[in-house]
Amino acid sequence: MARAPLLQLTDISLTFGGEPVFHDLSLVVQPGDRVALVGRNGSGKSTLMKVMAGLVEPDRGLRIVTPGVNVGYMEQEPDMVGFTTLGDYAASQLDPAETYRVEMAGEGLKFDPARPVSTASGGERRRAALAKLMAEAPDLMLLDEPTNHLDIEAIAWLENELRETRKGFVLISHDRAFLRELTRATLWIDRGMTRRQEKGFEHFEAWRDKVWDDEDQQRHKLDRKIKSEARWAVEGISARRKRNQGRVRALAELRAERSSQIRRQGTAAMAFDSGPTSGRKVIEAVDISKAYGDKLILEKFSIKILRGDRVAFVGPNGVGKTTLLKMLLQEIAPDSGTVTHGTNLMPAVFDQARAQLDPEMTLWESLTGDAEMRVSGQADQVLVRGQPRHVVAYLKDFLFDERQARAPVKSLSGGEKARLLLAKLMARESNLLVLDEPTNDLDIETLDLLQELLDDFDGTVLLVSHDRDFLDRVATTTIAMEGDGRATTYAGGWSDYRAQRGVDGAAEAGKKVDKTVAKAPEVKQSKPAATRLSFTEKHRLEELPALMERLTAEIGKLEDLLSDPALFTREPLKFKKATEALTTRQSALEEAEEEWLALAERAEG
Repeated sequence: MARAPLLQLTDISLTFGGEPVFHDLSLVVQPGDRVALVGRNGSGKSTLMKVMAGLVEPDRGLRIVTPGVNVGYMEQEPDMVGFTTLGDYAASQLDPAETYRVEMAGEGLKFDPARPVSTASGGERRRAALAKLMAEAPDLMLLDEPTNHLDIEAIAWLENELRETRKGFVLISHDRAFLRELTRATLWIDRGMTRRQEKGFEHFEAWRDKVWDDEDQQRHKLDRKIKSEARWAVEGISARRKRNQGRVRALAELRAERSSQIRRQGTAAMAFDSGPTSGRKVIEAVDISKAYGDKLILEKFSIKILRGDRVAFVGPNGVGKTTLLKMLLQEIAPDSGTVTHGTNLMPAVFDQARAQLDPEMTLWESLTGDAEMRVSGQADQVLVRGQPRHVVAYLKDFLFDERQARAPVKSLSGGEKARLLLAKLMARESNLLVLDEPTNDLDIETLDLLQELLDDFDGTVLLVSHDRDFLDRVATTTIAMEGDGRATTYAGGWSDYRAQRGVDGAAEAGKKVDKTVAKAPEVKQSKPAATRLSFTEKHRLEELPALMERLTAEIGKLEDLLSDPALFTREPLKFKKATEALTTRQSALEEAEEEWLALAERAEG
């Protein structure tokens, strides 16, 4: 018997500011669905997710949630008014006996539940919103860019949790590796139309290109038919005016059909200008060290960066990636060691915090107010790589329309802010690009274009990113910062670094690895063995006996049921389901017993 869907949208239409976002949109989310929601920036992905969550009311159509189904939405800007700490907010919908779930999520997502709301950063608030959703574990999880503000270790934890859950979820993400690993179906929003393919994101780009190729062929055939009919109309209509009015009307209908077709949005006309060539040696660091109080950031690290290198910096949040980057740029002095620069360096910096953007300024003011882009005496011109351009024309290169030019920066989406910052960055000549989390919020097409531009860029690139796919596509060298002052240089991108470290596929995929076991000799010398268990593992050890008891009881009931010799002939379907259930529970009991033994042995040393 088919299960009822979790959520249905039927004939949804929605208009913002006179522009249709969706028209007659229908979709169904089934139990266990793992769906990638993709589309260009501004196509309506987040809006559709809010409609699915019941937070945005459509102009027309129905939203149906099956009775008993819980739908959870990860808020981008959570309202924490009335809550003292992030943990209070994250646990607000949980039974007191289940608040441990927030601590478990906090451990995986690296946020402190005790952090006061008043001092929490935007990233910490978003991690709390994600922890809230993961702790509540609703039947359908709606996740809008969940990996933003997470480091690679936290992304791996989240990836593992979502891989193992039986709940349904819909994901919006720029992280292609994350989407490829987790999704089994794809919803694609393109010019107000929503298409669905029962394949995961891994197959999306081939599907998209095929749809667009078919569309181009159909448009080409229509254009040829219109041209042929128009020639007939010019050459023969006067002689056959009465007999062929139907054909004239058909030509008008063809032209109306062609004009109603919505053109695809092009890619941003982005370009880097490397400017004057730098010296062969760009940056050389020799035995540099840095500490803040008792916290050691870096100890005796050396590297030589040459022209054309693409150097990636990876490691957990707070480990010191940005500090090392600033030391290499001579913005921060090392405690010891030296940093020297080569000749003719012209750096341009893309900062993660988007600090170069004033939220109260309009897009126009953001460009014309930049001292390096200002054209003397021309209020509507900006200097782009040495040449004057009209402000609106330059904004259109980055897919902004004329109406947005006078809109405030704070009205932009995350992806639009990233594009505006790239517009400011690309207006300058530079032979050293410093990119701190450039991929956040960018759509797939813009990410592809950015990667191609970096491939063609003649200068040097320093990159901080948690996007594993982007690192693999761009980096030629990876500096892994692993804490305690350790920074190690590896050839290649993320996958190369993991291979050289000997990390297997399971660990990369997010399987939990007990780091203390890998350092057993150190742990035995400094700590009691019982402290090897993490908070999650301790809780798991406590709950396993009850789970084993429940499974044992269920196995007993199923065995009693199957002991009836007439069951197979009397109710064959019931016999089949009971047999399958018995096998499943016996396997689960065996796994639970093995897990309990392993944890108990480690806890006892």
